[in-house]
Amino acid sequence: MTDVLTTWAGSHTFRGGPVVHPATVAEVTEVVAGARHVRALGSRHSFHDLADSPGTLVVLDRLEVPTVVDPDAGTVTVGAGVRYGELARDLHAAGWALHTMASLPHIAVAGTVATATHGSGDTAPNLSAAVRGLELVGAGGEIRTLGPDDPELAGSVVALGGLGVVTRVTLAVQPTYDVAQEVWVDLPWTTALDRFAALMSSAYSVSLFTDWRGGTVGQVWRKHRVDDDAWTLPAAGDELAGARPAPGPQHPVPGVDPAACTTQGAAPGPWHERLPHFRLDFTPSNGAELQSEWLVPRAHAVAAIEALRGIGHLTSPVLLVSEIRSIAADDLWLSGAYGGDRVGLHFTWLPRRAEVEAVLPAVERALAPFGARPHWGKLFADEHRTAHGGTALHELYPRWDDQVALLTGRDPEGVFANDFLVRHGLRG
Repeated sequence: MTDVLTTWAGSHTFRGGPVVHPATVAEVTEVVAGARHVRALGSRHSFHDLADSPGTLVVLDRLEVPTVVDPDAGTVTVGAGVRYGELARDLHAAGWALHTMASLPHIAVAGTVATATHGSGDTAPNLSAAVRGLELVGAGGEIRTLGPDDPELAGSVVALGGLGVVTRVTLAVQPTYDVAQEVWVDLPWTTALDRFAALMSSAYSVSLFTDWRGGTVGQVWRKHRVDDDAWTLPAAGDELAGARPAPGPQHPVPGVDPAACTTQGAAPGPWHERLPHFRLDFTPSNGAELQSEWLVPRAHAVAAIEALRGIGHLTSPVLLVSEIRSIAADDLWLSGAYGGDRVGLHFTWLPRRAEVEAVLPAVERALAPFGARPHWGKLFADEHRTAHGGTALHELYPRWDDQVALLTGRDPEGVFANDFLVRHGLRG
């Protein structure tokens, strides 16, 4: 009987098949070599058909690849299907750490880096930027390895699954560290926007949570790196003027039990237990939800936020919460932060697909003047975006043509092509 697979929030049912769960890299090569169309699946943390295929679906949840730290190189090599939360526990136990974590530790490594998924912080590039090497199974079943000096690496990390089934990922690591997380509530929008740069740089990672209603930002989450035992909580500066310390633990979605959230109250703890918003052993985020996100150049962040405030009457009725966070630049061709620092404007929507899709064009019209790049794994206005004021995707990425050439050159028969890549012009 064929497995029935959906994305983690049930927003898309995969149409491909058969579904296979290889345990070894050798089994992956056999599957790819014998299939006409193939796509790889990890934690399925996407909201549309990005990872779907008309053919075989390779699920990497049972792939047995050892985790190996190279202390001299400052790297860790890990199996593609391993979730970040599990990797982080192993790294911390061995005295090592990643530079950032996404909001959810439940996501698999290969799918995360393939979509330029990120954590947050003015000085923290996305998780994909930590990649120092890849092992992947190409269109003929051959195993290819790319190292840090390979000229194709920058186009192969964020490749949306279009170059093959990634089986191993090598990531940069650093010595482990502690983080303390504090939450403030009801920050006036006037303060947040007038002092936006100071606010976003006031901690290692800063997130603003809003429903786009009213005159205040609902919550400000600040995550501070703790460098020694003498650490004390930084004093609140003018960037928090008018806000109040949270009276207790908070969930980003108002009214939801915060038990699933990582420890707040400025109590220092291991990096992997503070940088994510949510604990690995709880249901991710709200569970029943949809998501969208657009990344804008940091210089346009305040204007873009003002534009979104102007359409809050359209987005708020189908919104659980929005998050505003910063991401440092990288050089990965299809990354949302390619070529410059960005601010992410994230929407966690109610699970009402038709209503959400109806407001996406309005969001893209509002953000069109700012060169907003949509997150690849989340909902955006899709192939009709130019008809309602959005910018064509190929105009947003300076290395678009190079990316198309790499995808077609390495996979001329379209073994890893799918509707998503064709629809957006990355495959013919």
